[in-house]
Amino acid sequence: MLQRPPAGTIPDAPGSYQFRDRDGRVIYVGKAKSIRSRLSNYFQNPANLLPRTAQMMASAESVEWIQVRNDVEALMLEYSLIKQYKPRFNVRLRDDKSYPFLAVTVSDEWPRAMVRRGTKDKGSRYFGPFAHAYAIRETLDSLLRTFPIRTCSDGKFRTHERQGRPCLLYHIEKCSGPCIKAVDHGPYLGLVGELTAFLEGDTDPIVRRLEAEMTTSAEALEFERAARIRDRLTAVRKAIEKQQMVTEREEDLDCFGLVEDELEAAVQVFYVRRGRVVGRKGFILDKVEDVDRRQLVAQILEQHYADAPLGVPPLIVVPETAEDAEVVGEWLAVQRSGVAPAIEISEVPSDNEAARLGVPISSGPAPRRSAVGEAEWWAANSRYRVERSVNPSARAGARVEVRVPARGEKKALLEMVTRNAKEEFTRHRLKRASDHNARARALTALQDALDLPESPLRIECYDMSHLQGTDYVGSMVVMEDGMPRPSEYRRFKVKTVDQNDDFASMGEVLTRRLTAYLIERGKPIEERKRRFAYPPQLLLVDGGKGQLSVAMRVLEELGLEEEIPVASLAKQFEEVYLPGRASPVRIPRTSEALYLLQQIRDEAHRFAITYHRQLRARRMTTSVLDNIQGLGPARRKRLVKAMGGLPAVKSASLESLRALTWLPDSVADAVYAKVHGPSS
Repeated sequence: MLQRPPAGTIPDAPGSYQFRDRDGRVIYVGKAKSIRSRLSNYFQNPANLLPRTAQMMASAESVEWIQVRNDVEALMLEYSLIKQYKPRFNVRLRDDKSYPFLAVTVSDEWPRAMVRRGTKDKGSRYFGPFAHAYAIRETLDSLLRTFPIRTCSDGKFRTHERQGRPCLLYHIEKCSGPCIKAVDHGPYLGLVGELTAFLEGDTDPIVRRLEAEMTTSAEALEFERAARIRDRLTAVRKAIEKQQMVTEREEDLDCFGLVEDELEAAVQVFYVRRGRVVGRKGFILDKVEDVDRRQLVAQILEQHYADAPLGVPPLIVVPETAEDAEVVGEWLAVQRSGVAPAIEISEVPSDNEAARLGVPISSGPAPRRSAVGEAEWWAANSRYRVERSVNPSARAGARVEVRVPARGEKKALLEMVTRNAKEEFTRHRLKRASDHNARARALTALQDALDLPESPLRIECYDMSHLQGTDYVGSMVVMEDGMPRPSEYRRFKVKTVDQNDDFASMGEVLTRRLTAYLIERGKPIEERKRRFAYPPQLLLVDGGKGQLSVAMRVLEELGLEEEIPVASLAKQFEEVYLPGRASPVRIPRTSEALYLLQQIRDEAHRFAITYHRQLRARRMTTSVLDNIQGLGPARRKRLVKAMGGLPAVKSASLESLRALTWLPDSVADAVYAKVHGPSS
């Protein structure tokens, strides 16, 4: 039970606070202008708290705080901690899909255009996101006649560069042929610059240039060239038509539409550049904390613009004024300026303690400064106060206005974006109604069927895989709140069992996993790693009574038998064996609890087999010529070709190997020793 800290120990200053559960996990991160005043709101009669807040306080065992200098720095620190810990009671934005972007690799010597999803690298310019990949490909295909830059992979580019022959795209005038030096580097970069400017919405100069070139060619009686330019102009105009014009002036803004219910919210963002919609993105937001609409808008802006795909524009249109709008506006100005804030530690640790924490601290006059991004380390220990400072002059030229429109074209744009959010939310709720209720029923039914002390919000399942005792591996898969958590999956290569013994292998895997948990549990909270720091509410093994006995023995040896419930699922009749029961528990075939167990068991089996196949394939594709000092891939390939195949290399004499003038004698000796040694 969380005890209220003495009021005198809580600072009356801006900062961030973190609630932790009994296992040391951060379950909620908040910010406040006054930490003392904000925390006092939590310590009251639970009946007076909102339901989710009361649930969070019931789960909390401790509270910590970090003091900073002002509200903007508190907001920065709050986001850093949420990103690091992913607390279960904080509002979370999650993409309902991986949106495609049109990327231009401007850092390459010969930049290329391509469709890309997922993480973004700093050496590329991104345009979008788009709702569908085919929309990007159609747009890019029409633009390549006007901006013929390459779209091939680096490998294909080098192949044609080596061959001195271009690909088909060059012949149909959709590539300018940089692989064969058909275009100089300067004009090629000019094409790339025009394409990026066009995708940013600066279309008028391109259209005027093409119209002038077409007219000039026609007047010079170069009708074929004029016709080609006309076709390019038509393609450009079609691409412009796809970029919907939503404002009369050429201005840059982002517009947010929001639709919500008690559990979740749907967010749609339209990116407008130079008056045209150049991309859109959608989120589903989990409302795991009790927030009103103004707080929700502030959370959305904070999480979205921490890693904005198209940067921060000077105007942001929202459906409601954000909570602490001035603070949010200052923070957005910092994000738009692109100047990273410095991080200052008020209390400098000793060199030994800095080394223990693994935090590099630059030398210099006190107070010492750490690099941006290291605040998370310091935030783990509330002894140190994290302070971030931003150059005011960098912020002055990057003002950001967050506006709720009352009339006009921006009001119409907001209504259009909100309609899109409403349609998306309707589709999501139909899916959620079945998924969420089914998971809740399954966890409750599983708790009742197995007589568990609490609902198994974290289930871990283990399975083994091998082939006649070789390449023994184990898998651990995790379900949290009834859903798979692939980031928590782990796989084990069995080290101590060299024969066909599933029980011994299972014992090794469980011992390694639970020993790691005990080690992490014994560490101070700030030093714990997430990997094995938390115990399951149900430990499930694939098998019958034998596997269950192994799991019970491991738990007893480690003193965890009273802490972690265990069960085994037999595959033949889908029976569940529990400790202390002679007969298995038969869960009805129609029960959602049994389906949940089958789902995690099958996932553990799949994960184990996948890892086993990887190891087996790696072992079967190894060669006797691997790992020979001085014999790299190119030299190895040349040796096999020169000798007439791998069997010829194995049967070759030392003299014949040394006779190869391009092969050093030391390498020839090493090859001969390897192929004629015991390991061969």
